[in-house]
Amino acid sequence: MRLTTTIVAGGLVLALTGCGVAETAGQVSNAASTAAVCADAVRIATANPDLTNPQAAADKAHAAADELTGLASKAANTTAADAINGLAKTLRETTVDDLVQTPADWLKKKADHVTALTQACAG
Repeated sequence: MRLTTTIVAGGLVLALTGCGVAETAGQVSNAASTAAVCADAVRIATANPDLTNPQAAADKAHAAADELTGLASKAANTTAADAINGLAKTLRETTVDDLVQTPADWLKKKADHVTALTQACAG
C-alpha cells in the first residue's frame, strides 16, 4: 500500500511540476510573441512618409493603421496592444490637411505614440 501511495504521490508531483513548466513556457512564448509584435509595430510606425505627396502619405498612414490593428490583436501584452492601437488610431485619423497644413504637429503626435509604444514594449 505504501508503494502505491508513493507512486501516486510521485506522479502527482511530476504532474504539478509539468504544469509549472508548461505555464512558464507559455509565459516565455507570450513574451516572445509580444516582442515580435512590438518589433513589427515599430518598423511600421517609423516608416517615413513622403510629405511631398500628401495624398499618398495619408493613404500609407491608413494602410499602416490597418496593419497595426492586426498586430495589436496578436499582442499577448495588453499594455503593448493598447499602445499599438493608440498609434493605429492616430494614423487612421490622418488627413491630407494634417500633412499639408501642420506636418510638424502630425509628426510630433506620431513620434509621441511611437515613444509610448516602445515604452510599453519595454515594460
